Order: sequence, then structure tokens, then C-alpha cells
Amino acid sequence: MAEGPIATIIRNKLTAALAPTRLEIEDDSARHAGHHHEGGMDARPGGESHFNLTVVSAAFEGQSRVGRQRAVNTLLAEELAGPVHALSIRAMTPSEVVD
Repeated sequence: MAEGPIATIIRNKLTAALAPTRLEIEDDSARHAGHHHEGGMDARPGGESHFNLTVVSAAFEGQSRVGRQRAVNTLLAEELAGPVHALSIRAMTPSEVVD
């Protein structure tokens, strides 16, 4: 399945900033369709409001789990302020990956 425009922006920003050796972007919006939260519906029609990310990058060396998540959130601040309602982040260094 082709990535939508929001997923493509996420991929481009994370690739440019972190040079990941692995980057998986899963649109998890369908699982949240019909859920309500304060202020309206949770999932946007057409998806791309909830994502699960797996990012493997040497740029995370020496950072805590919280620091890694903050780094990703900072890179995607514009998307998180707009179309992206929820982001689940797995951020690892290459040495932490177990295949």
C-alpha cells in the first residue's frame, strides 16, 4: 500500500534528520475510527491521524528512551500540532536491534 501524504512527510523529515538504517511507518488510524475524544472525533476520515513508528538510527546513541522520543516529537512538531493525533515511537540504535 502506498504511503499517504502525511506518512511521506514523516518519512522525509526523519530520513533527513536521523539517517535511519530502518524506518517503519504504520498508519494505525483505522483502529481508532469512531473513537471520540474531547473536541471531536479521534481518527480523521481517510486516515493518517495515528501512526506507529519504528526508527533505528545511530543518532540515538547516548540518548535515553525519553530523549529519543523527544527528538522525534521535535522533528514532527508541525504534524503533531495538526493532522497527527497520536504517535507511538520505538526508537533504537542499530546495536539494540534484535532481528
